[in-house]
Amino acid sequence: MIAVAPCRQRPSPCSPNPGDDAVHVRAPCFHGERAVDAEKMRPLGASIHCMIDICIMPAFHDVASVDLNLVRVLGALLDERHLTRAGKRLGLTQSATSHALGRLRRLFGDPLFVRTSRGLAPTARAEELAEPVREAMRALDRCFRAEEPFVAASAARSFSVATADYGSFVLAPKLLDRLGREAPNVDLWLRALDASFEEQLARGDADVVVAPARRDGLPAGIHSRLLYRERFACLVRKGHPLVKKGIDLASWTSMRHVFIAPRGTPGGVVDETLAQLGKRRRVALAVPHFLLAPHVVAGSDLVVTVGARVAEAFAEILPLRVVDPPVKLPGFEVRMYWHERHHRDPAQQWFRDAVRGAAEPSSIRA
Repeated sequence: MIAVAPCRQRPSPCSPNPGDDAVHVRAPCFHGERAVDAEKMRPLGASIHCMIDICIMPAFHDVASVDLNLVRVLGALLDERHLTRAGKRLGLTQSATSHALGRLRRLFGDPLFVRTSRGLAPTARAEELAEPVREAMRALDRCFRAEEPFVAASAARSFSVATADYGSFVLAPKLLDRLGREAPNVDLWLRALDASFEEQLARGDADVVVAPARRDGLPAGIHSRLLYRERFACLVRKGHPLVKKGIDLASWTSMRHVFIAPRGTPGGVVDETLAQLGKRRRVALAVPHFLLAPHVVAGSDLVVTVGARVAEAFAEILPLRVVDPPVKLPGFEVRMYWHERHHRDPAQQWFRDAVRGAAEPSSIRA
């Protein structure tokens, strides 16, 4: 965005009528001229555009055609008041510095500096440009300075993860533990997972998404990384009359099942596997959330098939048993997804590493 701060314009034969109400700027990123009401604009402090487009360069020049190295030369001359010293500071010869000063004089239609017994003395126009030039140099320095590393211990911000309650249950405890130890002023926001999480990432509604691996390809601009591979396990209440040491296929298909359907649609890996064997099961209860099912099973004779990590964790806190399903069920991958715009950001890289660490088996409570 090109913004303009009002600056005093000295009359010049080439400049617009000093009485004009609008200052005209040719902004290269807008490919045309814009008229901005100077009366309504406020200074933008560190804005590079504000400093360079009006306060430094005359309004009758196309800013896109101006060599920004001239700003550096003007800044050095204002500080040093000496051609040779200014050139050495910039790594230029005296001749090159003198040539740059000539270009600046033609650009501004003003001598800018005159020789005195003590060196170069700035003209009134150069004095007027001194502070805008220094601010522009500070802005350019910030713009091109090497990116600072993310310091978790002193950071004060938040990160967000979009995931189902299954992912929250698996990751949140250890992720919060790491944040508490390494980044005490960093907060965590867990968000509901959209059906189209790619759009969720594109909108910036979440920093990362944790979800089962997609079967189709990812759209451009979305990155992913494997967090862990998961197998399925069954949960039944302790003392279930049909479950002794394990569970056989006949008992399993005769039992009433809890089916977790986050999107409210029937069918899943259990039904698909049973169909291949010519078998069916009865779904007595369908629920939208993973974490409700174990509580239902603990107080009934129903059975639920869930990821092993969730099953083992709930067996520690509820009167439940974990048993293997009587048929071989294909496992699934849980992956982390993020948008291209966060790919190289040091803070986001640190956070993704924290999520990855929370997903490691040794970091999951069993």
